[in-house]
Amino acid sequence: MTTLKEKFQTAFGAAPTHVFSAPGRTELGGNHTDHQRGCVLAAAVDLDTRAAVKLNGTSVIRLLSEGYPLCEVELNDLTIRPEEQNTTAALIRGVAAGFVNRGFVVGGFDAYVTSTVLPGSGLSSSAAFEVMLGTAMNHLFSCGLDAVAIAQIAQYAENVYFGKPCGLMDQMASSVGGCVAIDFADHAAPVVTPVDFDFSACGHALCIIDSGASHADLTDEYAAIPAELSAVCGLFGKAVLRDVPENDFYARLPEVRKAAGDRAVLRAIHVYEENRRVAAEVEALRRGDFPAFLETVNLSGFSSQNLLQNVIPAGATAHQEVALALGLARHLLGGRGACRVHGGGFAGTIQAFVPDDMLSEFRAGMEAVLGAGSCHVLSIRPTGGTVVSAD
Repeated sequence: MTTLKEKFQTAFGAAPTHVFSAPGRTELGGNHTDHQRGCVLAAAVDLDTRAAVKLNGTSVIRLLSEGYPLCEVELNDLTIRPEEQNTTAALIRGVAAGFVNRGFVVGGFDAYVTSTVLPGSGLSSSAAFEVMLGTAMNHLFSCGLDAVAIAQIAQYAENVYFGKPCGLMDQMASSVGGCVAIDFADHAAPVVTPVDFDFSACGHALCIIDSGASHADLTDEYAAIPAELSAVCGLFGKAVLRDVPENDFYARLPEVRKAAGDRAVLRAIHVYEENRRVAAEVEALRRGDFPAFLETVNLSGFSSQNLLQNVIPAGATAHQEVALALGLARHLLGGRGACRVHGGGFAGTIQAFVPDDMLSEFRAGMEAVLGAGSCHVLSIRPTGGTVVSAD
């Protein structure tokens, strides 16, 4: 089997000097709370994006992702290019700009990239790619940034250059690694707290199930969530829900309904309650009470489906893949374990904690409906963005 370094050699005619890796992530709690400066519980997983890299002595980054054309980005021009939105070039240019904006000098390099974090898997392949790039630039050019700063640069690239209004959770979980609770109250300096819990000994498997629905054409659905919450916050003269006291929100509920609409109200209720669920999940894991953790995971799942409403795209009837996957998972679990929508929602994946003694039956039942290979059994990766090897 051809190694990553050998693939680099074939593509660029020289041996790489470094290999960098950044993991995908799974969201354990805090569905759509990060962009409201709320709280999340997330973990890195044992799927990653890797790059073999070598400085090329030019001002051009040349990146070849396996199965895709060569992408070249000239570092002498890091201005935002609208025509590059939703492209690899936008992410490369955006990450480089993030370092330059902080006063660092970055140069050209060649990179050959492979990934086991499949696009659309709900495990944030984009964040893994961005964090891998940030980790590489941080190391190659001796910038000395910590994992939090790399995550912030990665989010900047995705928001400003790529054009996707994501929060910071995905990049933070990928960059930091392990299981972490993140409080985004101070967006410039989020509080990242490791949560020490041995998921491998909890008697349950962590499963990510692909619903079969594509994220394509769903940008408006994702953008509507922060937009509607912004309409709620605007009534109080605030930018994010974290700054709107919950008591004030309920006291002025008739005005909020009129100004923002009922769906926005329900989504705000979800965010308030989801932040409390994150705290409950963290506390349950710290005291080793896994049943209490599972109960809260289920509550999060029902809240996302019924209040946040990020399971079924607006107007969809014939195709409700995520809702179907959740209904099937709950049926197969029979009151045991837990399941919830995973990540952004509307498409992609769901998450399930499945008792070890019923894993085979659960997996077979899900794949009988959703297709072979749709149920992935993962484990938590202790490290985030890292240098795998260096000559």
